[in-house]
Amino acid sequence: MWPFSKKKQLELPNFWWEYEAHFKEKLPEDIHENTFVVLDTETTGFSMTKDRMLCIGALKLLDNNIVVKESFEVYIQQEHYNTESAEIHGILKKTKRNSISELDALKQFLVYAKNHILVGHHVMFDINMINAALKRNGLPKLKNKTLDTESLYIRTLLISTVVQQKERYSLDDLAKKFSISRKDRHTALGDAYITAIAFLRTIEKLKSQKIKDLLR
Repeated sequence: MWPFSKKKQLELPNFWWEYEAHFKEKLPEDIHENTFVVLDTETTGFSMTKDRMLCIGALKLLDNNIVVKESFEVYIQQEHYNTESAEIHGILKKTKRNSISELDALKQFLVYAKNHILVGHHVMFDINMINAALKRNGLPKLKNKTLDTESLYIRTLLISTVVQQKERYSLDDLAKKFSISRKDRHTALGDAYITAIAFLRTIEKLKSQKIKDLLR
């Protein structure tokens, strides 16, 4: 009988295994003990295969506070360029901002995100764009749990039957509802900031104390 051999560990970079190691730790049950990473991406378009990320912006939230000194923003070297989308996000092909490779941007984001819950407005678009980039670089998908501010906001409307619901709610809708400045709208870090405030206002309305109530 042949002896059983151990399954060979996938040949992935050390920074991926360091990222995965964080998931051995269980997330705190209380919302206020959790760190949330609120993120946004600026992209050349909406295709997961043809388009690319231009910038990733993120902020950390802890105990209902934005940890400003731990903000995250990276610009990615552009291989693709879309004139129409550039009119929205304002990131020019020959930008003066320091930009890094897609792989370096992913590495820095994984180090930043750890096992924290990722929050975004229509968050799965951002997650899928990051996962597409990970796949291009031979890496597995993100392992983090996610929360979507649109879905959470809709849950607050269910509390009041007086409010007529729309099918979709944009980040501008939430900014207007919560009187949040849109000065830096359509920048990754600016949109992450708007989303972070909207998230804090929304969970305050939901009055949830346990993380499992938000993730349901």
